[in-house]
Amino acid sequence: MRRKNPRIAIVGVVLFFIAIAFYFFMLTTSSRSNDPVELLRTVGMVSGIVGGIAIAMILAGLISKKA
Repeated sequence: MRRKNPRIAIVGVVLFFIAIAFYFFMLTTSSRSNDPVELLRTVGMVSGIVGGIAIAMILAGLISKKA
């Protein structure tokens, strides 16, 4: 029988929201940067990677593990 691991899924959801919040926070502060295009390119890349890891954690927590 397989059991779900909700702790991993919850951490994934929290990490996903942190990635979105980080992106929008940096979006508002990019106007004060010397190179806002490069800043947002880097921030988008980091947020995308963290969001991908979060989605993988959510799926791993919901798909389950062997008991």
